[in-house]
Amino acid sequence: MLLPSVFAVTTVSFFASTINAQTFTECNPLKNTCPPNPALSTKSNCDFTKGACSLFKEVDGTKLSYGRNGAVFTIKTGSNAPTVNTGKYIFFGRVDVTVQAAPGNGIVTSSVLQSDDLDEIDWEFVGSDHSQAQTNYFSKGDDSTFDRGKYHPVNNPTGSFHMYSVEWTREKIDWSIDGKIVRSLSASQLGTKYPQSPMQIKLGTWCAGNQDSRQGTREWAGGYTDFSKAPFNAYYKSISITDYAGKDHLTGGDVKEYIYGDHTGSWESIKLVGGDGGSDSSFSKASTAPLETSSDNCTDTHGPGSSKGHTAKASLITAKSTSSPNSNTSTNSFTTNPSSVTIAPSSTALGHAPRSSNGIAMAILASAGVVIARVLLCIV
Repeated sequence: MLLPSVFAVTTVSFFASTINAQTFTECNPLKNTCPPNPALSTKSNCDFTKGACSLFKEVDGTKLSYGRNGAVFTIKTGSNAPTVNTGKYIFFGRVDVTVQAAPGNGIVTSSVLQSDDLDEIDWEFVGSDHSQAQTNYFSKGDDSTFDRGKYHPVNNPTGSFHMYSVEWTREKIDWSIDGKIVRSLSASQLGTKYPQSPMQIKLGTWCAGNQDSRQGTREWAGGYTDFSKAPFNAYYKSISITDYAGKDHLTGGDVKEYIYGDHTGSWESIKLVGGDGGSDSSFSKASTAPLETSSDNCTDTHGPGSSKGHTAKASLITAKSTSSPNSNTSTNSFTTNPSSVTIAPSSTALGHAPRSSNGIAMAILASAGVVIARVLLCIV
């Protein structure tokens, strides 16, 4: 009879774990009128082996170092919880992160997509588990049930690099390890419990093995942390983030921000505001060629990819299982140069690709046709 009770404690703490660290919201649009979410509206690649990436910002108390293995997230004491977030949001999209998780009992490494209304999609790694990764999701911060998480076999996640991916569309969520899908969830399965509002990306490590940690959480994370073995380092080598801007693939549209149209948190209620100030609740498919802007190790690509969804190759270092990195990583001296960004003029209708001269002429003719039709209706 002991096994069921132990399993229950472990299960509850596993599925409740992600709300204990990097996950929080400053303004919940389900309850309040909140500021717009700035949109990523593109594809961005960060190579942390070259230093800091301008796409991410460090939260208070975080100080990262950088070396040949990427960004180093270090825990030396129980109060350390180094975390970075994008600041900008994706409204459906794809995230590929190449990481070696931190080892150690009670040490947790996480890659989290989270919205202001607490929709959430997670990858988590427990430092005492050298053969599994964990996936989880939440809707509107609801942790009243604990049946959402899954374990997935992976070779030595705390001693080698792997690429962990999430592709999130209006229809489904796919979690992948090294390009192979290990879990899928469909929106039709979950209904209103499906994560569907614009999300930031947060990367970090935290300690669940403190003396004052909740017992269930501490047991899930492998027990008390032995700080005589510190520091505990996680290495984030690279990340690729693509914003689908309300669609199921990269559209190439110029979106400035996402606004909650009401307090439901449904994807249909989210308004897309373009660079021209126009707003709409949906995007039409764009056919423009990619526009790129790069800033040293951070590259943004506007425009549709060569293929859709999980068939697209991530344009980052696709890490195979490799040897453990040298712990003597050095801090890079890195300066982010200002990006030179060229944005083609937006069309009046939000999300449409920039038109050619022929396209403009056709649009004028179409508008004239609408006017003539209305005049004829009035005469009749």
